Amino acid sequence: MSDVTEEPREPKPEDNEPTRPLPPLTTQPTPKPLPGRTDDLPDGLIAVGVIAALVLLFVVAAWGIPKAVDWARTQDWHQLTQWAATIDQPVHGYLAAHTIGLPITATTAYALWQAIGAGSLLVSVLTGSVGARLTWTCWGAGSVAMVWSQTPATGREVATGLAVLAWTAASTLALRGLSLRPVLAG
Repeated sequence: MSDVTEEPREPKPEDNEPTRPLPPLTTQPTPKPLPGRTDDLPDGLIAVGVIAALVLLFVVAAWGIPKAVDWARTQDWHQLTQWAATIDQPVHGYLAAHTIGLPITATTAYALWQAIGAGSLLVSVLTGSVGARLTWTCWGAGSVAMVWSQTPATGREVATGLAVLAWTAASTLALRGLSLRPVLAG
């Protein structure tokens, strides 16, 4: 062992410099007020707002709903039902003609066609799952092919075009948010 004793050390000039405070480890963001908070509104103003909303709801229910029902009764809805029949009847005819000899009946095949179409559209809209979107796409392509196959030659192009329009209009909901650009992980 060494017999060297340490001499007191002289303070250096950098030891006497004022130290800067360290930043806090985590910073808390200032909380934003929650939407719909009424802490700073007078109670009378809140009561007037609630009463006004109830009066508006009553006016819409008492006056607006009967007017809407009367309007709907006077409208000619045949255009919409004719468009649906232009698509629906060829599909039903196709399934009736092509289920002969199968264990499934044409009625059951038609009900499955409707259920799978509505179900895949609904699941695609609500969840955006890839499987539901693929099912919707295949269902629509198959429906258009059935319309093309079963429609008489004189109206085949128009009926198929209407089927494509109906399918693509519903696809704006079913395929929303779908991007063809690749996602790059970075």
